[in-house]
Amino acid sequence: MIRQAALDALPVREALPGLVSALDAHGAAVLCAPPGTGKTTLVPLVLAGLVGGGPRRRVVVAEPRRIAARAAARRMAWLLGEQTGGSVGFTVRGERVAGPGTVVEVVTTGVLLQRLQRDQELSGVDVVVLDECHERHLDADTVAAFLLDVRETLRPELRLVAASATTDSAGWARVLGGAPVVEAAGVSYPVETVWAPPARPVRPPHGMRVDPAQLAHVASVVRRALAERSGDVLCFLPGVGEIARVAGQLGGVDAEVLQVHGRAPAAVQDAALTASDHRRVILATAVAESSLTVPGVRVVVDSGLAREPRMDHARGLGALATVRASRAAGRQRAGRAGREAPGVVYRCWTEAEDGRLPAFPAPEIRIADLAQFALQAACWGDPDAAGLALLDAPPAGAMAAAREVLVAVGAVDGAGRPSPRGLRMARLGLHPRLARALLDGSAALGARRAAEVVALLSEEPPREYGDDLAAAWRSARAGGDGYAARWRAEARRLERAAAPAGSTADSEAGARALAAGSASRGGAESGRGAGTGAGRTSESGRGTPSGAVGRPPGTGATGAGAAGRGPATGTGSTGPGSAARAGIPASAADTGAGQPADPALPAFEERGAGRSPGGGAAPDDLAAGLVAALAFPERVAKARGEGAFLMASGTGAGLGDGSPLRHAPWLAVAVADRPPHSASARIRLAAVVDEDTALAAAAHLRTDVEEVRWEAGDVVARAAERLGAVELAVHPLRTPDPALVRAALLDGLRTEGLGLLRWSPDAGALRARLGFLHRTLGGAWPDVADDAVLLARADDWLEPELSRARRRADLARIDAGQALNRLLPWATGEAVRLDELAPERIEVPSGSRIRVDYTAEQPVLAVKLQELFGLAETPRVAGVPVLVHLLSPAGRPAAVTADLASFWQGGYRAVRAELRGRYPKHPWPEDPATAEPTRHTNARLRRG
Repeated sequence: MIRQAALDALPVREALPGLVSALDAHGAAVLCAPPGTGKTTLVPLVLAGLVGGGPRRRVVVAEPRRIAARAAARRMAWLLGEQTGGSVGFTVRGERVAGPGTVVEVVTTGVLLQRLQRDQELSGVDVVVLDECHERHLDADTVAAFLLDVRETLRPELRLVAASATTDSAGWARVLGGAPVVEAAGVSYPVETVWAPPARPVRPPHGMRVDPAQLAHVASVVRRALAERSGDVLCFLPGVGEIARVAGQLGGVDAEVLQVHGRAPAAVQDAALTASDHRRVILATAVAESSLTVPGVRVVVDSGLAREPRMDHARGLGALATVRASRAAGRQRAGRAGREAPGVVYRCWTEAEDGRLPAFPAPEIRIADLAQFALQAACWGDPDAAGLALLDAPPAGAMAAAREVLVAVGAVDGAGRPSPRGLRMARLGLHPRLARALLDGSAALGARRAAEVVALLSEEPPREYGDDLAAAWRSARAGGDGYAARWRAEARRLERAAAPAGSTADSEAGARALAAGSASRGGAESGRGAGTGAGRTSESGRGTPSGAVGRPPGTGATGAGAAGRGPATGTGSTGPGSAARAGIPASAADTGAGQPADPALPAFEERGAGRSPGGGAAPDDLAAGLVAALAFPERVAKARGEGAFLMASGTGAGLGDGSPLRHAPWLAVAVADRPPHSASARIRLAAVVDEDTALAAAAHLRTDVEEVRWEAGDVVARAAERLGAVELAVHPLRTPDPALVRAALLDGLRTEGLGLLRWSPDAGALRARLGFLHRTLGGAWPDVADDAVLLARADDWLEPELSRARRRADLARIDAGQALNRLLPWATGEAVRLDELAPERIEVPSGSRIRVDYTAEQPVLAVKLQELFGLAETPRVAGVPVLVHLLSPAGRPAAVTADLASFWQGGYRAVRAELRGRYPKHPWPEDPATAEPTRHTNARLRRG
């Protein structure tokens, strides 16, 4: 029996006529409704015609999280007086509760994305409601773009509703083609705000780390709330680790403490959504932020922290970062306290800080790994995503990195078009890296063992499992915890998915499993709240870290032909329709299902104990290492010291103290992150591999190169065998390429300077003279002051000597002065005027030829004062008066002038008065302008 009173009490009812009218007129609408108004539950029932008397339509509701999808379906079924699976059902990863009579189906956005790739028309679906659009998960943005494409090209009658409590309504209205915005007034109960910042400053979060003092403060605020208020307490924290630590500090409170997050068993999640007779404290990640009413909650304690993915494309490392939650998230969290009665929110920050918080969370498309998105777009027929209606365009750099990954795993060709292998990968519900590991690992190890390891990689094991992937595999196999149960279910799904065409995977049971769970481990909630280190993940498989790698051998054929924009046709398997849409001949597309093992991969024979049940002769350690290396070939790492490794990508990495892997010669690193301000990565999950496996899995990174470089002050020439940045073998190169030697010598000159050449005093003087002429006259006179400028013109003045040189000693034999003469402007004839314009020496009245110093800004003539008697005008070079340094008879500076005439008239008297007593043997006439210039003493002058 329909619970009409409960339906009538939902405030969104007042907005339903406007929403229906907007959909009738435009086919799309944006619904803005505060939390608790019934937008998630009543709106789909009305649009489906299950209540309100409207025409019967099939409605699909897309939620960002599994817990929200299950809860919404159960709530709607309760409102109808039915059990879930009747008129209302749901489908999430690994679980489908629906029947032939289901009219409203609630799914995760990841499941809907996979369904669109199989059935682009969404046959039989009349309305799609995208709930909680404000969270800006990549799956939700992608689904919206695909649905708009479907409306435009295939099904203009398909109706779309973008619904949220705190959304960018104008942006979504624009994306939906100018769709009207329908607003519902909320009558949720008032929520009082209590600002509860820490008494003393705490360190801001960085990376995954949260200051323990901050968590201790949150726990104290929870205790305060329990003492000051009645009702259940819902506390928001960024991840599983923080939930566990706060729970540990709440021992002894007079309430049941529940921990709710994406990794929590469904029974625990359901318990939090069920009313209880005793008081509860619910510690939750963002899973409880929206789409849910947690019964009994009257108090919210908000830590003000959230988790977002960060991708380091240069190093190929991804990680979650703890950030300040946005104001939109804060409103959503606070709204949980006012769903059923007046409530209160304790915010663990100041009111002044609140105004400086970001308005909305960062869209995933701007910050996350885009490899899976790029593959979905390629399979949709738009490899660059240029034609997709997205709120935010994907960053060009992130898309380029994603394209490199897809090419490397054989998912797309050089033009971005999906290969048959790529089409199959897109339907596995895995990150493309893990899809490659599953397909190639299954061929080498058997589907069961490869699937078990990939299941471990798709949801990072709990920290207590350790950092050894093989040991974690054994722990999961023997474990009875919630993670182990989820791991077994996912491993079974992946085993069926990895089986070749025509095997049991194509049975009805296998098809149902793929339809219900073709999505990766960990829903959107585990990525945002659980802190897996792999980025915010979703049910379609995004979130695993990626990096720029090259193409491995044996990655499968690539398609040919042009791929037009728009969804591919066809359903279920890789059929002719989808192949044609992707630009692949149907015959080629049919080969994508059962490809042989990469011939470069090791053929494992019996190599020791530790084999898991289910086939394959490799020990667990090597099998785990092979699968991890296939997924992350650029993270194959060679030991270079105690606990320190160098990954093929060139990034250093280290293991924690006490790790059992510290003495391994080679590792395949599955999970690593780079702490802030650190040049090295921190290994969090890895497996031992032998060198043969490492070389096979990362064979595309193997190179044999001749290395000739300037090192330790001389030319070093050697032949090196490398695996990316990892050096495998080196031997001296006896006959290096002359061009490489020349480049190394130039590098040495850049590093150590032109002083490596032979600079005689005349060479140095010539460089200074040419520098003066370039500064003064410019034109054809060369710039020789800057080493970098000279080295850029090495061909013009250092040849042929440079090309004949082989080592540092040969550079020291090159006469720099002779080489510089080649730069003179011989072609214009100006070179012959060098001695005229910038003479090396100037003859003074005494007859001496004095060297001019051109190293300063103004040429300097340093000469004894007596030698200039009778010279009225200052000498000039290239029209510039020299700066005369007048010296005493002992050669010490006596005066400096650029105007001799003025000096003779004034300054000379002071110099004469000071020095004639000190140097009485030298002439000091009263009138120097008429005196005879000399370089001799008075006695010498008298002797004639």
